Amino acid sequence: MTQTTPLSDLTNRSREVFRQVVESYLETGDPVGSKTLTKALTERVSPATIRNVMSDLERLDLLGSPHTSAGRIPTQVGLRMFVDGLLEVGSVSDSEQREIERSLDSNEPDIGGMMDKVGNMLSGLTHGASLVLTPKTESPIKHLEFVALSSEKALVVLVTADGQVENRLFTPPTGLTQSAMREAANFLNAILEGHTVSQMQSVVTREIERNRQELDRLSQSLIKDGLAIWVDEQDGRDRLIVRGRANLVEDGATEQDLERIRQLFDDLERKRDMAQLLDLTEEGDGVRIFIGSENKLFSLSGSSLVVSPYMNAERKIIGAVGVIGPTRLNYGRIVPIVDYTAQLVGRLMSRRT
Repeated sequence: MTQTTPLSDLTNRSREVFRQVVESYLETGDPVGSKTLTKALTERVSPATIRNVMSDLERLDLLGSPHTSAGRIPTQVGLRMFVDGLLEVGSVSDSEQREIERSLDSNEPDIGGMMDKVGNMLSGLTHGASLVLTPKTESPIKHLEFVALSSEKALVVLVTADGQVENRLFTPPTGLTQSAMREAANFLNAILEGHTVSQMQSVVTREIERNRQELDRLSQSLIKDGLAIWVDEQDGRDRLIVRGRANLVEDGATEQDLERIRQLFDDLERKRDMAQLLDLTEEGDGVRIFIGSENKLFSLSGSSLVVSPYMNAERKIIGAVGVIGPTRLNYGRIVPIVDYTAQLVGRLMSRRT
Protein backbone atom coordinates (compact mmCIF):
# COMPACT_ATOMS: atom_id res chain seq x y z
CA MET A 1 0.00 0.00 0.00
CA THR A 2 1.40 3.39 -0.91
CA GLN A 3 1.27 6.28 1.51
CA THR A 4 0.29 8.76 -1.22
CA THR A 5 -2.60 6.75 -2.70
CA PRO A 6 -4.53 4.70 -0.15
CA LEU A 7 -7.33 2.58 -1.50
CA SER A 8 -9.89 4.65 0.40
CA ASP A 9 -8.97 7.72 -1.69
CA LEU A 10 -10.22 6.10 -4.90
CA THR A 11 -13.77 6.61 -6.06
CA ASN A 12 -16.03 3.60 -6.32
CA ARG A 13 -15.69 3.66 -10.11
CA SER A 14 -11.90 3.92 -10.00
CA ARG A 15 -11.68 1.13 -7.46
CA GLU A 16 -13.89 -1.14 -9.59
CA VAL A 17 -11.93 -0.44 -12.78
CA PHE A 18 -8.68 -1.05 -10.90
CA ARG A 19 -9.94 -4.34 -9.44
CA GLN A 20 -11.16 -5.58 -12.83
CA VAL A 21 -7.82 -4.76 -14.50
CA VAL A 22 -5.79 -6.57 -11.82
CA GLU A 23 -8.03 -9.64 -11.67
CA SER A 24 -8.09 -9.98 -15.46
CA TYR A 25 -4.31 -9.57 -15.64
CA LEU A 26 -3.70 -12.16 -12.93
CA GLU A 27 -5.95 -14.60 -14.79
CA THR A 28 -4.72 -14.07 -18.35
CA GLY A 29 -1.43 -12.18 -18.16
CA ASP A 30 -2.68 -9.84 -20.90
CA PRO A 31 -3.13 -6.05 -20.82
CA VAL A 32 -6.73 -5.01 -20.30
CA GLY A 33 -8.42 -2.49 -22.60
CA SER A 34 -11.42 -0.21 -22.14
CA LYS A 35 -13.68 -2.27 -24.42
CA THR A 36 -13.12 -5.36 -22.27
CA LEU A 37 -13.93 -3.39 -19.13
CA THR A 38 -17.22 -2.01 -20.48
CA LYS A 39 -18.49 -5.60 -20.63
CA ALA A 40 -17.17 -6.52 -17.17
CA LEU A 41 -18.30 -3.51 -15.12
CA THR A 42 -21.71 -3.56 -13.45
CA GLU A 43 -22.00 0.19 -14.02
CA ARG A 44 -22.86 1.21 -17.58
CA VAL A 45 -20.17 3.64 -18.73
CA SER A 46 -18.62 4.45 -22.09
CA PRO A 47 -15.17 3.24 -23.20
CA ALA A 48 -14.03 6.89 -23.22
CA THR A 49 -14.98 7.29 -19.54
CA ILE A 50 -13.12 4.10 -18.66
CA ARG A 51 -10.05 5.30 -20.56
CA ASN A 52 -10.09 8.50 -18.48
CA VAL A 53 -10.31 6.48 -15.26
CA MET A 54 -7.44 4.24 -16.39
CA SER A 55 -5.35 7.31 -17.22
CA ASP A 56 -5.97 8.65 -13.70
CA LEU A 57 -4.89 5.28 -12.23
CA GLU A 58 -1.80 5.36 -14.41
CA ARG A 59 -0.87 8.80 -13.08
CA LEU A 60 -1.18 7.37 -9.58
CA ASP A 61 1.32 4.64 -10.58
CA LEU A 62 -1.26 1.90 -10.02
CA LEU A 63 -1.54 0.90 -13.67
CA GLY A 64 0.95 0.93 -16.51
CA SER A 65 0.95 0.43 -20.25
CA PRO A 66 3.46 -2.07 -21.65
CA HIS A 67 3.55 -0.22 -24.98
CA THR A 68 1.78 2.56 -26.85
CA SER A 69 -1.98 2.14 -27.42
CA ALA A 70 -2.03 -1.13 -25.50
CA GLY A 71 -4.32 -1.94 -22.58
CA ARG A 72 -3.19 -1.52 -19.00
CA ILE A 73 -1.55 -3.85 -16.52
CA PRO A 74 -1.01 -3.31 -12.79
CA THR A 75 2.31 -1.92 -11.61
CA GLN A 76 4.15 -3.36 -8.64
CA VAL A 77 2.60 -0.59 -6.51
CA GLY A 78 -0.81 -1.50 -7.90
CA LEU A 79 -0.34 -5.19 -7.16
CA ARG A 80 0.65 -4.36 -3.60
CA MET A 81 -2.48 -2.22 -3.16
CA PHE A 82 -4.64 -5.00 -4.59
CA VAL A 83 -3.09 -7.68 -2.36
CA ASP A 84 -3.44 -5.52 0.76
CA GLY A 85 -6.95 -4.24 0.18
CA LEU A 86 -8.89 -6.13 -2.48
CA LEU A 87 -7.54 -9.67 -2.65
CA GLU A 88 -10.18 -12.30 -1.95
CA VAL A 89 -8.41 -15.32 -0.46
CA GLY A 90 -10.07 -18.65 -1.14
CA SER A 91 -9.95 -21.78 0.95
CA VAL A 92 -8.07 -25.04 0.57
CA SER A 93 -10.29 -27.64 -1.07
CA ASP A 94 -10.77 -31.11 0.42
CA SER A 95 -8.69 -32.68 -2.36
CA GLU A 96 -5.89 -30.15 -1.82
CA GLN A 97 -5.93 -30.83 1.91
CA ARG A 98 -5.60 -34.56 1.28
CA GLU A 99 -2.67 -34.01 -1.08
CA ILE A 100 -0.88 -31.78 1.42
CA GLU A 101 -1.46 -34.27 4.23
CA ARG A 102 -0.17 -37.17 2.10
CA SER A 103 3.12 -35.34 1.61
CA LEU A 104 3.56 -35.09 5.39
CA ASP A 105 3.83 -38.77 6.13
CA SER A 106 4.83 -38.86 9.79
CA ASN A 107 6.38 -42.32 9.28
CA GLU A 108 9.21 -40.77 7.25
CA PRO A 109 12.24 -40.88 9.61
CA ASP A 110 14.33 -38.44 7.61
CA ILE A 111 13.19 -34.82 8.01
CA GLY A 112 15.00 -33.89 4.80
CA GLY A 113 13.21 -36.62 2.86
CA MET A 114 9.84 -35.57 4.22
CA MET A 115 10.43 -31.91 3.39
CA ASP A 116 11.53 -32.89 -0.10
CA LYS A 117 8.08 -34.45 -0.56
CA VAL A 118 6.51 -31.23 0.72
CA GLY A 119 8.45 -29.25 -1.88
CA ASN A 120 7.33 -31.53 -4.70
CA MET A 121 3.75 -31.34 -3.47
CA LEU A 122 3.73 -27.52 -3.33
CA SER A 123 5.23 -27.28 -6.79
CA GLY A 124 2.70 -29.68 -8.28
CA LEU A 125 -0.28 -28.17 -6.48
CA THR A 126 0.47 -24.53 -7.32
CA HIS A 127 2.13 -25.06 -10.72
CA GLY A 128 4.93 -22.80 -9.53
CA ALA A 129 8.35 -23.27 -8.00
CA SER A 130 8.40 -24.19 -4.33
CA LEU A 131 10.80 -23.23 -1.57
CA VAL A 132 11.14 -25.28 1.59
CA LEU A 133 13.59 -24.16 4.24
CA THR A 134 14.35 -27.09 6.53
CA PRO A 135 15.53 -26.64 10.12
CA LYS A 136 19.11 -27.33 10.97
CA THR A 137 19.77 -30.45 12.99
CA GLU A 138 20.33 -29.32 16.58
CA SER A 139 19.32 -32.50 18.37
CA PRO A 140 22.28 -34.34 19.98
CA ILE A 141 23.91 -37.06 17.89
CA LYS A 142 23.07 -40.61 18.96
CA HIS A 143 24.88 -42.74 16.38
CA LEU A 144 26.94 -42.40 13.22
CA GLU A 145 27.89 -45.12 10.77
CA PHE A 146 29.73 -45.56 7.46
CA VAL A 147 28.28 -47.90 4.84
CA ALA A 148 30.33 -48.96 1.79
CA LEU A 149 28.21 -49.02 -1.38
CA SER A 150 31.03 -49.63 -3.86
CA SER A 151 34.73 -48.94 -4.21
CA GLU A 152 33.89 -45.35 -5.19
CA LYS A 153 30.77 -44.60 -3.14
CA ALA A 154 30.00 -44.70 0.58
CA LEU A 155 27.23 -43.46 2.82
CA VAL A 156 27.54 -41.69 6.14
CA VAL A 157 24.39 -42.22 8.23
CA LEU A 158 23.55 -39.98 11.18
CA VAL A 159 20.92 -40.78 13.83
CA THR A 160 19.99 -38.05 16.32
CA ALA A 161 18.54 -38.39 19.80
CA ASP A 162 15.09 -37.29 18.61
CA GLY A 163 14.93 -40.16 16.10
CA GLN A 164 15.82 -38.28 12.92
CA VAL A 165 17.87 -40.21 10.36
CA GLU A 166 19.87 -38.41 7.69
CA ASN A 167 22.48 -39.65 5.27
CA ARG A 168 25.00 -38.29 2.76
CA LEU A 169 26.77 -39.92 -0.17
CA PHE A 170 30.50 -39.27 -0.58
CA THR A 171 33.60 -40.65 -2.26
CA PRO A 172 35.70 -42.62 0.27
CA PRO A 173 39.50 -42.64 0.20
CA THR A 174 41.14 -45.14 -2.15
CA GLY A 175 42.02 -48.49 -0.57
CA LEU A 176 39.44 -48.27 2.20
CA THR A 177 39.14 -51.45 4.27
CA GLN A 178 36.27 -52.74 6.40
CA SER A 179 38.46 -52.52 9.48
CA ALA A 180 39.24 -48.84 8.77
CA MET A 181 35.53 -48.16 8.35
CA ARG A 182 34.69 -49.83 11.67
CA GLU A 183 37.55 -48.04 13.40
CA ALA A 184 36.41 -44.65 12.11
CA ALA A 185 32.77 -45.26 13.13
CA ASN A 186 33.78 -46.47 16.62
CA PHE A 187 35.99 -43.43 17.09
CA LEU A 188 33.23 -41.00 16.06
CA ASN A 189 30.54 -42.64 18.16
CA ALA A 190 32.79 -42.46 21.21
CA ILE A 191 33.41 -38.70 20.88
CA LEU A 192 30.23 -37.34 19.22
CA GLU A 193 27.45 -38.71 21.39
CA GLY A 194 25.67 -35.81 23.04
CA HIS A 195 27.07 -33.21 20.63
CA THR A 196 25.04 -31.49 17.89
CA VAL A 197 25.85 -31.40 14.17
CA SER A 198 26.99 -27.79 14.45
CA GLN A 199 29.52 -28.84 17.11
CA MET A 200 30.68 -31.91 15.18
CA GLN A 201 33.46 -30.36 13.09
CA SER A 202 35.33 -28.73 15.96
CA VAL A 203 35.00 -31.79 18.24
CA VAL A 204 36.31 -34.18 15.58
CA THR A 205 39.20 -31.92 14.53
CA ARG A 206 40.34 -31.59 18.12
CA GLU A 207 40.10 -35.32 18.84
CA ILE A 208 41.92 -36.35 15.64
CA GLU A 209 44.87 -34.20 16.67
CA ARG A 210 44.86 -35.83 20.11
CA ASN A 211 44.57 -39.37 18.74
CA ARG A 212 46.56 -39.08 15.52
CA GLN A 213 48.85 -41.96 16.46
CA GLU A 214 45.96 -44.30 17.28
CA LEU A 215 44.08 -43.75 14.00
CA ASP A 216 45.56 -45.10 10.80
CA ARG A 217 45.79 -42.94 7.68
CA LEU A 218 42.70 -44.40 6.00
CA SER A 219 40.56 -43.98 9.09
CA GLN A 220 41.61 -40.34 9.36
CA SER A 221 40.83 -39.74 5.67
CA LEU A 222 37.47 -41.45 5.94
CA ILE A 223 36.46 -39.32 8.92
CA LYS A 224 37.53 -36.08 7.24
CA ASP A 225 35.88 -36.95 3.90
CA GLY A 226 32.68 -38.20 5.51
CA LEU A 227 32.27 -35.14 7.70
CA ALA A 228 33.33 -32.72 4.97
CA ILE A 229 30.40 -33.73 2.74
CA TRP A 230 28.08 -33.20 5.69
CA VAL A 231 29.50 -29.83 6.67
CA ASP A 232 29.68 -28.58 3.06
CA GLU A 233 25.99 -29.33 2.56
CA GLN A 234 24.68 -28.37 5.98
CA ASP A 235 27.34 -26.09 7.47
CA GLY A 236 25.16 -26.00 10.56
CA ARG A 237 22.62 -23.91 8.65
CA ASP A 238 19.14 -24.32 7.33
CA ARG A 239 18.90 -26.22 4.05
CA LEU A 240 16.89 -25.02 1.08
CA ILE A 241 14.86 -27.34 -1.14
CA VAL A 242 13.75 -25.89 -4.48
CA ARG A 243 11.36 -27.81 -6.72
CA GLY A 244 9.48 -27.07 -9.93
CA ARG A 245 11.60 -24.55 -11.76
CA ALA A 246 10.27 -25.98 -15.05
CA ASN A 247 6.81 -24.78 -14.01
CA LEU A 248 8.00 -21.20 -14.42
CA VAL A 249 8.61 -21.69 -18.16
CA GLU A 250 5.26 -21.56 -19.91
CA ASP A 251 4.56 -22.22 -23.56
CA GLY A 252 5.32 -19.12 -25.56
CA ALA A 253 7.69 -17.74 -22.94
CA THR A 254 9.62 -14.76 -24.28
CA GLU A 255 13.35 -14.25 -24.09
CA GLN A 256 12.67 -11.71 -21.35
CA ASP A 257 10.70 -14.31 -19.36
CA LEU A 258 13.54 -16.83 -19.65
CA GLU A 259 16.07 -14.23 -18.54
CA ARG A 260 13.91 -13.39 -15.52
CA ILE A 261 13.75 -17.07 -14.54
CA ARG A 262 17.50 -17.49 -15.04
CA GLN A 263 18.12 -14.47 -12.81
CA LEU A 264 15.76 -15.86 -10.20
CA PHE A 265 17.66 -19.12 -9.87
CA ASP A 266 21.00 -17.33 -10.00
CA ASP A 267 19.78 -15.42 -6.95
CA LEU A 268 18.80 -18.67 -5.27
CA GLU A 269 22.17 -20.28 -5.93
CA ARG A 270 24.06 -17.26 -4.57
CA LYS A 271 21.99 -17.31 -1.37
CA ARG A 272 21.91 -21.03 -0.81
CA ASP A 273 21.80 -20.88 2.98
CA MET A 274 18.58 -18.78 2.74
CA ALA A 275 18.78 -17.65 6.35
CA GLN A 276 17.32 -14.40 5.06
CA LEU A 277 14.03 -16.18 4.41
CA LEU A 278 13.50 -16.36 8.15
CA ASP A 279 14.34 -12.67 8.42
CA LEU A 280 11.51 -11.99 5.98
CA THR A 281 9.04 -13.79 8.22
CA GLU A 282 10.26 -12.56 11.61
CA GLU A 283 7.45 -10.02 12.01
CA GLY A 284 5.09 -12.81 13.07
CA ASP A 285 3.49 -16.01 11.95
CA GLY A 286 1.18 -16.13 8.95
CA VAL A 287 1.62 -15.78 5.21
CA ARG A 288 3.60 -12.87 3.80
CA ILE A 289 3.61 -11.77 0.17
CA PHE A 290 6.62 -10.07 -1.42
CA ILE A 291 6.13 -8.58 -4.88
CA GLY A 292 9.00 -7.77 -7.23
CA SER A 293 11.62 -5.49 -5.74
CA GLU A 294 9.97 -5.67 -2.29
CA ASN A 295 11.66 -9.06 -2.05
CA LYS A 296 15.30 -8.40 -1.22
CA LEU A 297 16.27 -11.93 -2.25
CA PHE A 298 14.84 -11.86 -5.77
CA SER A 299 14.61 -8.14 -6.45
CA LEU A 300 16.43 -8.33 -9.78
CA SER A 301 14.30 -11.09 -11.24
CA GLY A 302 10.91 -9.40 -10.82
CA SER A 303 9.45 -12.41 -9.05
CA SER A 304 6.92 -12.74 -6.26
CA LEU A 305 7.27 -14.85 -3.13
CA VAL A 306 4.40 -16.17 -1.01
CA VAL A 307 5.98 -17.54 2.17
CA SER A 308 4.95 -18.64 5.64
CA PRO A 309 7.13 -19.70 8.58
CA TYR A 310 6.53 -22.80 10.63
CA MET A 311 7.31 -23.19 14.32
CA ASN A 312 8.31 -25.85 16.80
CA ALA A 313 6.58 -26.72 20.08
CA GLU A 314 8.20 -23.69 21.76
CA ARG A 315 6.67 -21.38 19.12
CA LYS A 316 10.11 -20.65 17.72
CA ILE A 317 10.36 -20.12 13.96
CA ILE A 318 12.56 -22.92 12.61
CA GLY A 319 11.83 -22.92 8.88
CA ALA A 320 9.57 -21.71 6.09
CA VAL A 321 7.59 -22.94 3.10
CA GLY A 322 6.66 -20.89 0.08
CA VAL A 323 5.97 -20.54 -3.60
CA ILE A 324 7.82 -18.30 -6.04
CA GLY A 325 6.89 -17.22 -9.51
CA PRO A 326 6.20 -14.21 -11.69
CA THR A 327 4.30 -11.30 -10.15
CA ARG A 328 1.22 -12.64 -12.00
CA LEU A 329 0.56 -15.33 -9.39
CA ASN A 330 -2.86 -16.62 -8.41
CA TYR A 331 -2.44 -15.12 -4.94
CA GLY A 332 -5.99 -15.93 -3.82
CA ARG A 333 -5.41 -19.66 -4.32
CA ILE A 334 -1.73 -19.93 -3.36
CA VAL A 335 -1.94 -18.04 -0.05
CA PRO A 336 -4.24 -20.57 1.69
CA ILE A 337 -2.26 -23.53 0.32
CA VAL A 338 1.01 -22.13 1.71
CA ASP A 339 -0.67 -21.24 5.01
CA TYR A 340 -2.22 -24.70 5.46
CA THR A 341 1.05 -26.44 4.58
CA ALA A 342 3.04 -24.33 7.07
CA GLN A 343 0.55 -25.08 9.84
CA LEU A 344 0.72 -28.84 9.23
CA VAL A 345 4.53 -28.83 9.03
CA GLY A 346 4.68 -26.92 12.32
CA ARG A 347 2.40 -29.41 14.05
CA LEU A 348 4.45 -32.31 12.80
CA MET A 349 7.72 -30.69 13.90
CA SER A 350 6.22 -30.03 17.33
CA ARG A 351 5.33 -33.71 17.74
CA ARG A 352 8.86 -34.75 16.77
CA THR A 353 10.57 -32.54 19.36
